[in-house]
Amino acid sequence: MTHPAINFFKALRKTLLQIESILLVSTFLIVLFIAVIQIILRNFFDLGILWADTFLRITVLWIGMMGALFASRNNHHINMNLGLKYLSGNLLRYVKAIVHLFAALICFIVAWYGVNLFFIEFEDAGIAFGTIPIWFTVSIIPIGFTIMGLRYFSLVILLIAGQEVDDQPSID
Repeated sequence: MTHPAINFFKALRKTLLQIESILLVSTFLIVLFIAVIQIILRNFFDLGILWADTFLRITVLWIGMMGALFASRNNHHINMNLGLKYLSGNLLRYVKAIVHLFAALICFIVAWYGVNLFFIEFEDAGIAFGTIPIWFTVSIIPIGFTIMGLRYFSLVILLIAGQEVDDQPSID
């Protein structure tokens, strides 16, 4: 029988994976659609969407963050496993928990500064393209890093509690 808090963190992890998948697929489909429309309009009609190029440049930030989320989700992010193969049992679990805690703290710090950037841009009320404000375009920074931070923090809780952590989680 598992503790209710453990079930909460498992459910939190699954929910975060689902949100991330929706964001990743949605962002990719929107970028693909706009890029294809822009290519067709330029090549066949000598027209174009005025804001499309700026939009596509800004989505590089979004897709980059989606890639970081996906990499951290599947444990394919850059990491150094110096000596981890020589550890076993509880010691390995606690070392992994410390590493994940450090990663969570870094993500939360970057998210905090992302929130500050968001509010600076919100107060400035600049427009990125069309009627889309700049604050919306930078909102992926605090959102993405908060999701990654919560993911790593939930892994810390699960590892400390002695729960198995799947390196290839599913969202079934």
